[in-house]
Amino acid sequence: MNNETAQELVGWERSSFSSANITHASYRKGSGPGVVVVHEIPGITPAVLRFAEEVVQAGFTVVMPLLVGEAGREVSGKYIASSMSKICVSREFTTLAAQQTSPVISWLRALARQLHEDVGGPGVGAIGMCFSGGFALGMMLDERMIAPVLSQPSLPFAIGKKNSSDLNLSADDAVVIANRAAAGCEVLGLKFSDDKLVGDRFSALRALLGAAFIGIEFPSASKKDHSVLTEQRVDEGVTRVISFLQEKLLTQAQQ
Repeated sequence: MNNETAQELVGWERSSFSSANITHASYRKGSGPGVVVVHEIPGITPAVLRFAEEVVQAGFTVVMPLLVGEAGREVSGKYIASSMSKICVSREFTTLAAQQTSPVISWLRALARQLHEDVGGPGVGAIGMCFSGGFALGMMLDERMIAPVLSQPSLPFAIGKKNSSDLNLSADDAVVIANRAAAGCEVLGLKFSDDKLVGDRFSALRALLGAAFIGIEFPSASKKDHSVLTEQRVDEGVTRVISFLQEKLLTQAQQ
């Protein structure tokens, strides 16, 4: 880790977490109920870190797993391509197959369980972005997940009509999650209106979750708009996410 990267993560406790034969580094900071912030491609960039710091400041214990890339490294075309290639060949992620739950979601559920055991509270939250955007949905298989946020969910890659609306869930897992939504677990989703990488997933989420899905779309200013909370940040989106987490995790904890 170079000096610039180390400076980016001052104040964050680095550790590693292993479950189901998967091990990744993670970074933790804050106090209060737990929230897992899962980065987008290419990794924990300065913009992802900025967002995570805001979640910490809002009253939460944040854990950021590092699934690919480097912590604190700036975005570049070469860096994006390198991280993308690693995701495409990794067995942890189902990038093209429909109706499959990515194996890494089991690891993330275990990470969230550990976080909840450490800090307590009514449950945990999770925020996924881009390739990890749908992971918070799969984490709902664990009832501890009560504040799932999906920002521009993009797996499996929206190649063809079938993949464009696929939610990165097996049929059995989709039933469990639909039942949790019917029982009152709301899901927040965010995207830009013309984001082709998201495909038709918001329609699929409404079909699966019904009124429990809160879908927020922001007008696209350009074809490159994708990262709602980070690189093409929309302040209103950040505010909505933090308000959602506070409602589900802090307000309930005070009742």
